[in-house]
Amino acid sequence: MSDDDFMQDSDQEYDFEYEDDEEEDTGDVDIENKYYNAKQTKTSDPEEALQEFLSIPPLEQEKGDWGFKALKQAIKLEFKLKRYQEATEHYEELLTYVKSAVTRNYSEKSIDNMLNHIEKGYDDPKAVQCIEKFYSLTLQCFQSTNNERLWLKTNIKLARLLLDRKDYHAVARKLRELHNACRKPDGTDDPSKGTYSLEIYALEIQMYSETRNNNQLKVLYQKALKVRSAVPHPKIQGVIRECGGKMHMSEENWKEAQSDFFEAFRNYDEAGDLRRIQVLKYLLLTTMLMKSDINPFDSQEMKPYRNDPRISAMTELVDAYQRDDIYRYEDVLQKNTDLLADPFIAENIDEVTRNMRTKGVVKLIAPYNRMHVGWLAERLRITEPEVMDILSFLIVDGRVKGRIDEHKGVLELESREDADHVQGITVLSEAVGNLFNAVFKSTDGFQSGQGEFMNSMADQIADIGSLDDTMRSTGSGKRGRRVGLTQRAY
Repeated sequence: MSDDDFMQDSDQEYDFEYEDDEEEDTGDVDIENKYYNAKQTKTSDPEEALQEFLSIPPLEQEKGDWGFKALKQAIKLEFKLKRYQEATEHYEELLTYVKSAVTRNYSEKSIDNMLNHIEKGYDDPKAVQCIEKFYSLTLQCFQSTNNERLWLKTNIKLARLLLDRKDYHAVARKLRELHNACRKPDGTDDPSKGTYSLEIYALEIQMYSETRNNNQLKVLYQKALKVRSAVPHPKIQGVIRECGGKMHMSEENWKEAQSDFFEAFRNYDEAGDLRRIQVLKYLLLTTMLMKSDINPFDSQEMKPYRNDPRISAMTELVDAYQRDDIYRYEDVLQKNTDLLADPFIAENIDEVTRNMRTKGVVKLIAPYNRMHVGWLAERLRITEPEVMDILSFLIVDGRVKGRIDEHKGVLELESREDADHVQGITVLSEAVGNLFNAVFKSTDGFQSGQGEFMNSMADQIADIGSLDDTMRSTGSGKRGRRVGLTQRAY
């Protein structure tokens, strides 16, 4: 055979094989085109796109990437269209691709993203049941393939779902299971699973925060802060710090609460989580409870949010509080009742309001000796029993010297001149008593060593006498002026 004949035969043989490959490639290209065409129409015509995606898996002779991708898109659309039963059936089919059709890492990442996507449907009870079924199917699948990472991730998501449903007993059981999975055989924490451990701590801290179990919360909070083997997502740190801030608030430890809320805000902001706005409101709340005059928006992290309309009401409250403007403060609260929709703010804003009213009472009573409680209530726009409660607190706390005539509804204050006069008489009485004891109760009479003591007593009595004379000469004018003020307080 000549070389030309050989080459001719070879070309014919290669042409035949090439035509086979071309047919296979054409089939893959058709499937690929079908997939991308469906993907382009899923926004404008989800029904048509869904049918296109579901028609792709049967076109593959063996389970492969395109069937896996098409099923993923179909499940997302079914979930969006609230066809939860169909979504569950196709998800179960999707999991059959995991063992052989796609790589382990690709399948793990895809399933995790799928579960993250469907978590957005929490508001619908049927969606929650579907999500729980997805978790159950995932755990069954990956437990058999010994994929511990996805098993841990899915169980953490399931625990979060149970926590959102406030099924605390089920959450506690799941968390115990997760803690055991993150420990070594000797019972100590496994450093290689530090990130998962911190996520589990965050869930447990949330549970104890919601159930008001501060003793367990404090132990776990300290333990979570000591974890050094993890590189957690900022959102996890934000959750831990937020719960820590709430714990400190319940203990009225305003300074530590402010520190934790600031760290929570910073972490949520870094993670791009919308929770940062609510935590920022908590931070502004603690600023008022600390009675701080420092503007929290002076910090670099908070400056961009100074004029954010979502926190404008809290910003106005802080401004009114720092300027002691009780009327402005009350107006802001009345116009922004949605602030109290958050149970945490509603629970703690009363303390701020009480502080504002207390400062208002102290300012109003400063010039007077005697006034009606009703007049104070009218000026502060609150009820008389609320005013009586504030006055009682101030008197017991020693910040106001006076007494309340509940029958007449009148507050009577001790004047400064009267208080000084009483103090002088008290000192004089004690000096005379000491002198009496020294002179008449001493069996040996006056002794040389007591001369200096007697001179000291005489000096004290002379000083008190001059103080009393001064008070008598100046007291009448001052009392007259204060009486005039008292008349305007009725």
